[in-house]
Amino acid sequence: MSLFRLLWALPFLFLWMVWSEAIANANDHEIKGNIIGESSILKSKIVVNIGAAIDLNSRVGKEQKIAMEVAIEDVNRESCYELALNYSYNIHRNPSSPTMLAADLANSKQVEVVVGTNLDAATLFLWIDENSKDVPIISLTSTATPEVTSIPLPHFIQMGYDVTLHMHCIASIIHQFHWPKVTAIYEHNNLFASHSDILTTLSYSLRLVNVEIDHHVAFPSMAILSNPIESIEQELTRLKNKSNRVFLLIQSSLEFATLLFEKAKQMGMMEKGSVWIIADDVANHLDSFDSSVFFNMQGVMGCKTNFMEMSQTFKRFKFMFRRKFALEYPEEERSQPSVFALGAYDAVWTIAKALESSQVGSFSLSENILRSDQEGLSGKIRFKGRMLLEPPMFKIVNVIGKGYKELAYWSMEHGFSERLVEHEVVNTATTSAGSARMLLGSVDWPGGLKTVPKGWVYNSSEGKPLKIGVPAVDPCPQFVNVSHDKGLNETQFTGFSINVFESVVQRLPYHLPFVFVPFYGSYDQIVEHVDNKYLDAAVGDIQVVEHRYAFAEFSHPYIESGIAMVVKVKPDRSKETWMFMDAFTKEMWMLTAALHLFIALVIWLIEGEKNSELQSFGAILWFSVTTLFFIHREPVNSSLARVVLAPWLFAILIVTQSFTASLSSMMTVSHLEPAVPDIETLLRTNAIIGCNKNTFLVHYLVDELKFRPQNIMVFDSIHDFPRAFENKEIVASFTIAPHADVFLATYCKGYIKAGPTLKLGGLGFAFPKGSRLAIDISRATLKAIESGEVQKLEEKMLSTTNCGSTNNKIQNEQLGPQPFFGLFFICGTIALIGLLATIVHFVRRNAKTFMNYILLSQLQIGLQIIRLLAQKHVYKYRRRSAPAQDANSGENVSHNNELATPSIEFAIYYHT
Repeated sequence: MSLFRLLWALPFLFLWMVWSEAIANANDHEIKGNIIGESSILKSKIVVNIGAAIDLNSRVGKEQKIAMEVAIEDVNRESCYELALNYSYNIHRNPSSPTMLAADLANSKQVEVVVGTNLDAATLFLWIDENSKDVPIISLTSTATPEVTSIPLPHFIQMGYDVTLHMHCIASIIHQFHWPKVTAIYEHNNLFASHSDILTTLSYSLRLVNVEIDHHVAFPSMAILSNPIESIEQELTRLKNKSNRVFLLIQSSLEFATLLFEKAKQMGMMEKGSVWIIADDVANHLDSFDSSVFFNMQGVMGCKTNFMEMSQTFKRFKFMFRRKFALEYPEEERSQPSVFALGAYDAVWTIAKALESSQVGSFSLSENILRSDQEGLSGKIRFKGRMLLEPPMFKIVNVIGKGYKELAYWSMEHGFSERLVEHEVVNTATTSAGSARMLLGSVDWPGGLKTVPKGWVYNSSEGKPLKIGVPAVDPCPQFVNVSHDKGLNETQFTGFSINVFESVVQRLPYHLPFVFVPFYGSYDQIVEHVDNKYLDAAVGDIQVVEHRYAFAEFSHPYIESGIAMVVKVKPDRSKETWMFMDAFTKEMWMLTAALHLFIALVIWLIEGEKNSELQSFGAILWFSVTTLFFIHREPVNSSLARVVLAPWLFAILIVTQSFTASLSSMMTVSHLEPAVPDIETLLRTNAIIGCNKNTFLVHYLVDELKFRPQNIMVFDSIHDFPRAFENKEIVASFTIAPHADVFLATYCKGYIKAGPTLKLGGLGFAFPKGSRLAIDISRATLKAIESGEVQKLEEKMLSTTNCGSTNNKIQNEQLGPQPFFGLFFICGTIALIGLLATIVHFVRRNAKTFMNYILLSQLQIGLQIIRLLAQKHVYKYRRRSAPAQDANSGENVSHNNELATPSIEFAIYYHT
């Protein structure tokens, strides 16, 4: 059956072979015809040689070579020009070779334009012949030179961006996470003309966000290092011993970055707490890294130039690039094109379009290149000042796993954004700091850390926690208390000073491991142990007195201090004569008196007509006085008067009780004054005084205040002072001001501060002389003070005492009207309503009399007006009707006028 099928299929197979052969022959003839046609076309094209100065020892040079070859093929297929690349390779791994090769190509006069990477314009100016400086030279690399126009090469064109944009992007990331200091790492190459250029550019960007460079490391180029691994390891070891852990790789070749992260991973510098940020030159190659490189770079952040990857032109270029790159460089694992390859592709097309424009215009080739306005694969190709006009947009990327994730976008104009910013319109509101922190909040940091690293560590000489000495016996246990818990078998350290130190350490920009160590000795001895580095620091009631501890370094005082004198108190009877007046404020006295008289007046108006006992004004005054003491005997008959009087009696009860309580309190404590007014009195009377042991106070009292040593008694604790006062062993006690506040808050009755407090430096923490940690602790202490944390800890400490107050002088606050405003308002409102009701009742009762009086007054006014009008009318009539009279007949005229005036009389009857 199978043989039959085979025989049946043979004729069809033969026919198919004949048809295929015929098609092949036809295609060969067509291809030959096409080749002949294309050859004739090529012969008519103008050949233009383009010089390419490329470093093929680097990944960037390999990508740019392939990209330019792809561009040449595309241009030659569509343009009337035949472009040809004249390569000049850097095969000696000399970092200056690309610049030298570019100069040689220009001097040879065999090329129309030169395209190169890592070109130094200043060096080119020296090496190019005078008659060759009209050859256009295009540099594809970013530059640190702010103005290309300052370079004396009029045909030098920069198709790379200003590196300041890259530095601004990195500085924005640093600013969002509030790292105050960074460590800069870079590799020297021809991108920068001097050692200072890159640091100047970075420092400028960081200074805008109040960040400084703590350290910087400049590596020579990989091309001239005999043993790059050893060199990198030595520098990383030095950086590892530093405290800063924010590393910025701001300039590097791909080969150097790969080796750097490999050694950093091996040396434990890619663990938790470290921060690594890479610039554009390394981040743009993330797509070409293999898995081993990603393994060493876990948690690294970077700024990667953004370009459109979805266009059909890019997809076609990517396909052609990957095919050619894989064939020519099979040793490279990944063949993804970077933005550097796109820039080389765009450079060839820019030259081709400029050549076409040269045919129809009078401009030179370099001028036509600068007049370009087109959309390239790497972005907008438009120039200003011989540099690209349109600034790039960066992707903020984070290496994780076998690749990277995109966190946000950043541009110079809009800052951080969640999406692309197109046509100068922000798609999302992202320029605020809060939005930026939200966008960058999902970073996977080195070591798998999810929270933001502090970027700083404290490196002790032996890598062990710091030993912090704490005095085991302190005169004030509220400040420092060392106890041993037998149940837990551990030593516990508590107190205000301990709490402040722990709060300050939390505000350091790095993790500080430490352990408290009890110290049995004086404060002088514990500070000496710190200076001799038996202890790394000392925490306690250490008075900052530089002339006493000249060998110590102190942090910023966390609480103001000084020397205070505490004495017993005695009452001042001379101030008690008019003490009762101090119970109320003047406003309270005046308001109470005014309201009391007003209510008495209202009651007098209500009761005056019906109550014979309250008709006189003197009676109502006596009534108001007796009301204060609830002994009034005059009856109140009207219900309205009782309504007005009842709430006022209640108010009088409240006011008098408050007055009694305030006056009783004032008379109980009286006005206190110190039993000993000042230090001069103690010295003059040769009095015995007390002070704490194990402090500098004894020396201060003897050396500065001139007390005799035999007149000074020392005590272990401030809580021993009351017994000494009661036994009259001492007349006054001297202690530091914070201890005095605790003493007065504990024993609030019977003691007071006397004389002025002798101001000193305050209480701080001691460190060895020249300690860097002292500076950091001082800054963190200021932050704790400004945040109010120290004040809260002080209030918490004093709240556990008997009195809970540090006031050493009794302050009796006078009662003002504020607590009684509500009660007075009710009483005054009711009295006002009663007054209005009385007035309304009085008016209604005498309404008829008021109406008659009003009508009579109006009638009299009306009649008077009518009489005046009538007189005026008659006078005018007589003047018009009577003949004129001379002077001699004036008397008759007057007489006649009087006769003509009518007499009007009204009879008015009064009804009573």
